[in-house]
Amino acid sequence: MKNFKIAYLGGGSKQWARTFMTDLALSEGLSGEIGLYDIDKEAAIRNQKIGEQINKNPKTLTKIEYVVYDTLEECLQDASFVVISILPGTFEEMRSDVHAPEEYGIYQSVGDTAGPGGVLRAMRTVPIYEDFARKIKEVCPKAWVINFTNPMSICVKTLYDVFPEIKAFGCCHEVFHAQEFLCKVLKEECGIEATRKDIYTDACGVNHFTWITEAKYKDIDLLGLLPNFMDKYYEEGFSENEDRFRFKTDCFAYGNKVKMDLFKRYGALGAAGDRHLVEFVNPNWYLGSPKMVQDWKFNLTTVDFRVNQMKERIADSIALADGKKAIDLKPSKEEATDLMKAILGHKVIISNVNMPNQGQCPQLPLGSIVETNCIFENNQVKPIVSRPLPLAVLHLVEKANNNIDTLYEGIKNRDLNQIFACFMNQALCSSLTLEDGKTLFKKMLYATKAYLKDDYPSLDEYLK
Repeated sequence: MKNFKIAYLGGGSKQWARTFMTDLALSEGLSGEIGLYDIDKEAAIRNQKIGEQINKNPKTLTKIEYVVYDTLEECLQDASFVVISILPGTFEEMRSDVHAPEEYGIYQSVGDTAGPGGVLRAMRTVPIYEDFARKIKEVCPKAWVINFTNPMSICVKTLYDVFPEIKAFGCCHEVFHAQEFLCKVLKEECGIEATRKDIYTDACGVNHFTWITEAKYKDIDLLGLLPNFMDKYYEEGFSENEDRFRFKTDCFAYGNKVKMDLFKRYGALGAAGDRHLVEFVNPNWYLGSPKMVQDWKFNLTTVDFRVNQMKERIADSIALADGKKAIDLKPSKEEATDLMKAILGHKVIISNVNMPNQGQCPQLPLGSIVETNCIFENNQVKPIVSRPLPLAVLHLVEKANNNIDTLYEGIKNRDLNQIFACFMNQALCSSLTLEDGKTLFKKMLYATKAYLKDDYPSLDEYLK
């Protein structure tokens, strides 16, 4: 058993921290410390108390020491792993990201990666990640860095650009849901029960716009089962959850109808959830109106819903921290702890993660942040070369990737004109006139000005 330290940046997380701590507690062969750092220190202290309650649980296999740090540098000291999971700004800034464009007929189901909301969120996020990368380089340059924050590609790109020797990758569970959907297809078409870890998928693309070009269970071609499956379930939708109609009651769920429609057209399966996929393509396909969204069996997640959910999670965290509510230890479907164990040499795992393109996506530029399968073993993460994307899919992914790379350069150079050009090049902004686009962009900049003014020297002049 090896002692190690995990520096958790965003250690006051209201949900993911608890998931991560639970998975660690249920994982054998690990021991050490989680350092919690958050600008909301009170929230980090709550998570420390929750961690201590987890340690008391009889189901706990591994007890971890939880330490709250006042400074980023102290938290990073002696870290073997750095986990980053933050909300760049508050939900009030996200309210503008998601809802301000609706005045111009632009709807966003998520608004944290692509579209106008993704651009503004990236503008807030990059300066924070520049600082993280500099501090990691200074304090713990050999640590493995695992990112969970969105926009994923921009976050990982920032880390590598500021500190090229960094050992970082980004984890996203969207592909997991597509794999679970394929397991449902296997059950419906062949009567075979399988878990997503029983099947093999070849995924390639950029985060939240990744595509599965091959999927197998033993010798069964899972993509080959889709046409018959879609004949039966395309119109009414089929969620991968226990309740296949969950999208009717859960604003984060969807019926995979968008995924199936894209497969009909392109012969490849969009690997992200429908709520993300729709933000990378022409809005008139799926996001033209709330009624169209309903017809395509997914949902628009409002920021009011997120605010109320956050209040519930804070209340829940307080009850757990104070011992007034019992902690039910159940393993999640996330893979962070397994990936860490593989890096520590305990096992070998293949999983999809986001890293700079070293040739694993031969059709995309080297250095772009791509999502493919990688092999995790003994202090190494080795990308696996993916199958080529169909040409029509490639053109869509190339545009998304070019937007990411161009946006990053604009933010890096604090060039608001270049950022605006990328804003207008978002698929969801395709119906905007230049005049309306500039007005909307300035409105959204003003709404998040408190988080931008120190990092963008020309902001006040630009907003005149």
